[in-house]
Amino acid sequence: MSTICRAERQALIEPEGELPVSVQCELVGVSRSSVYYRPVEPSALELALKHRIDELYTKFPFYGSRRMTVTLQQEGYAVNRKRVQGYMREMGIWGMAPGPHLSARGPQSAVFRYLLGGVEIVRPNQVWGIDLTYIRLRGGWLYLVAVLDWYSRYVLAWELDQTLAIDFVLAAMGGALSQATPEICNSDQGSQFTSPQWAGLLQEAGVRPSMNGKRRALDNCFVERLWRSVKYEEVYLHDYASPREARQGLTGYFDFYNHQRPHQALGYRTPAQVHHATSAAPHGGREQHLLTATTHRPH
Repeated sequence: MSTICRAERQALIEPEGELPVSVQCELVGVSRSSVYYRPVEPSALELALKHRIDELYTKFPFYGSRRMTVTLQQEGYAVNRKRVQGYMREMGIWGMAPGPHLSARGPQSAVFRYLLGGVEIVRPNQVWGIDLTYIRLRGGWLYLVAVLDWYSRYVLAWELDQTLAIDFVLAAMGGALSQATPEICNSDQGSQFTSPQWAGLLQEAGVRPSMNGKRRALDNCFVERLWRSVKYEEVYLHDYASPREARQGLTGYFDFYNHQRPHQALGYRTPAQVHHATSAAPHGGREQHLLTATTHRPH
């Protein structure tokens, strides 16, 4: 179960309520200054561009800023590459080619080797993947992080927040670790996953970190497929007006995804059926299906 994000907690504060604002802030876990701060609303053009960039990147994850800019210009947007690069950084996305992005690691950050070349994924909780994506709202956006079991495609935990700060990433991983412990967790090289907090969390849990190479944007392909499903089957079909609406919609969708939606790659079983049925089976139910990390790519 995902915890409510900062925007939703801020919305719980009642300035004219019976309790002082400082007490309410402490109870819901937000700073008092954030209650009174009113950020500048994004322009209609910024929203339109970011929403369209999100759609294009979901369909073409190999698009870098050059291709993205050309495509947007061909569609009639008066935009240059510098603006597109800036928006892609803010959205935490980048193409397959190496380049700058919002979650670029700092000079003292830890980078881990990619451990999954040629590895056969034969059981649940052998390899997890974690990734972040942009979720559009009618008047803004949120960020979604999810932890996915590669073998069963089961979503173990997810979180929403207004920023790409590390707190909601750690919360998602903590929620997943409360259910099981994987041997390996794969991620990109974003700042959240090269931070001491992330490394410490995995080390304490006994999990080996694995990271995609800069030219290996599709190494986390199972999570990329999840994002396409989430957006085409839920987000793009609804016009979320608020973080609360987004959370309600995604809560329903992930329950559907895990427990009702059959997957062709799983023999038309659901992720929950495969995850729970094979978790306790000898050798993780190896006879049911076999994955090779280096050969699976989005179609």
